[in-house]
Amino acid sequence: MEFTVLGLSEDVRAGVTALGYTKPTPVQEQAIPVALAGDDILACAQTGTGKTAAFLLPTMQRISTEGKIRALVVTPTRELATQIEVEALVIGEHTGHSVLAVYGGVPYVTQLKALRRGVDLLVATPGRLLDLESKGEIDLSGVEILVLDEADRMLDMGFWPDVSRILRLLPPERQNMLFSATLSDEVLRVIGKAVHDPIRVDVSPASVPVDAVEQYVYPVNASQKTELLVALLKEIDEYRAIVFTRTKQRADRLDAALRVSGVQSDTVHSDRSQSQRERTLADFKSGKHALLVATDVMARGIDVESVTHVINYDVPDRPEDYVHRIGRTARAGETGVAISLLSHDELEPLRHIERVVGKVMEARDVEGFDYLDRVVPRADRGSATAAPRTLFSGGVHRRGGRSGRTRRF
Repeated sequence: MEFTVLGLSEDVRAGVTALGYTKPTPVQEQAIPVALAGDDILACAQTGTGKTAAFLLPTMQRISTEGKIRALVVTPTRELATQIEVEALVIGEHTGHSVLAVYGGVPYVTQLKALRRGVDLLVATPGRLLDLESKGEIDLSGVEILVLDEADRMLDMGFWPDVSRILRLLPPERQNMLFSATLSDEVLRVIGKAVHDPIRVDVSPASVPVDAVEQYVYPVNASQKTELLVALLKEIDEYRAIVFTRTKQRADRLDAALRVSGVQSDTVHSDRSQSQRERTLADFKSGKHALLVATDVMARGIDVESVTHVINYDVPDRPEDYVHRIGRTARAGETGVAISLLSHDELEPLRHIERVVGKVMEARDVEGFDYLDRVVPRADRGSATAAPRTLFSGGVHRRGGRSGRTRRF
């Protein structure tokens, strides 16, 4: 399908060209005609599928250029807000719309000046939006289109009470577009109230990463994860890698340990200031640092080309988080590698992940590494869709002069 058959105006199609799209992605193909018709949308699509343009293109075709907020995009993180603003500004150069992103972590002054000049499309994180509205700096009474981006992540991060407050500030007669990487029963129960008779757009979040990413597990005692990671990185000739940890504190500790070991790395998580995060991402994109340590909150805000490896220092509890993480690699037709450092207490989450991605992951070792006691997945454990098994067989593993017990499931 071509963009010309989706109903987009000539000006908006010029924005499409400027963004570098030649053919619509599946989510664009499905969502754009529905959005142009004015219907509410409930869309399941992850970062990297072209979803930002899927809601920006029809939105900017439907709203006026009067300098009053007619469209509002609410998103959970500063990084996502910035990325959406960049795309909207490119489109706006051809449509004449004024665009602004407001988010915390930066001074009010610049944002206030832009607001007072007039804005057609506003991108905002919940906290800064409510703060500016309470100060009388934002008028939401004219909003005709609302987009909630990464709705499930806003729910996970505890932003939904703020989002509910925002909904009460908007005119009841409006178009709603809700984009979420997952649409579980829990997510639908909470966020489904924000849309009215929506048309469902579903682009499977697991299809691209599973097909394009090689996935392996490296069994290791939990206390040896950092040591194994350093050894593993030495085996890789060239890499641009993102390492995911469970918490911000673990990210900081890992980053410090890697630096001591001679690995050039940096961290990005929600405790760092906006300027720190922007500088870190710029250094990662430029190649100054080949390794970035991040948390799940940041997973969807990292949009960097040519990421060769995603390494799960901590195996995530939720399969959808695993999918989001490995979606940072294998973009734009490239291939990638996902590695999970697997400790004993992460065997059950691994089983759930394997059932979701539909494959049993190969377990590998780093040659010459001095392993301590550990539990490793059995090579013949069968289909990823099989019921979980808890049987173990014992054995003694010796390497490098030290002995450890290896149990296989």
